[in-house]
Amino acid sequence: MRKLVAMTLLSLTVASGAVAQMDHTSMDHSSMPMAEDMVHAPATLNAIGDGTINVSHGPIAEIGWPAMTMDMPMMEGVTLPEGMQPGDEIIMMLGQDHEGMYAIGGVAAAE
Repeated sequence: MRKLVAMTLLSLTVASGAVAQMDHTSMDHSSMPMAEDMVHAPATLNAIGDGTINVSHGPIAEIGWPAMTMDMPMMEGVTLPEGMQPGDEIIMMLGQDHEGMYAIGGVAAAE
């Protein structure tokens, strides 16, 4: 968990300069979930598709999901960390879109 927090803080620090120079006035962020609304769950990355990942995860009590293997769509703009490959243990961050469907809002390597 400490590694995840450190990685998040580092990425925010590094990205802040680039983000400050972007013009966000025309971007619609209304359908993007906030970080505090994300559900974090450990999983195994099985396969990487075009805009999806296949994962196996245990039960996710926060959203009432049993353990399963499934294809998960990734939210627009979400990418996997460099070097991540099938077989890796991950922490997936799940958020809901405006229709209530869950999608991957972020992925980090598990400790």
